[in-house]
Amino acid sequence: AWMIVLLAFAGCSRGNPQQMIETARFEELQRNTTHAREIYQRLVTDYPDSPQAAEARQRLQALDAEDAETP
Repeated sequence: AWMIVLLAFAGCSRGNPQQMIETARFEELQRNTTHAREIYQRLVTDYPDSPQAAEARQRLQALDAEDAETP
């Protein structure tokens, strides 16, 4: 369990786009889409040209589409 906490803590930092994307994915799996969105948005803002930012943009669009479908 401490590894998950460590990963989540590391992913919340602004130092590593790979850790951030992994943490955001984990948050989505845990259905914590609010925190996932925050991490994705921070990734896009802080690392706009990274491959992880491209994935983050796609995930943000997908989450927006899911929200639009939910009554």
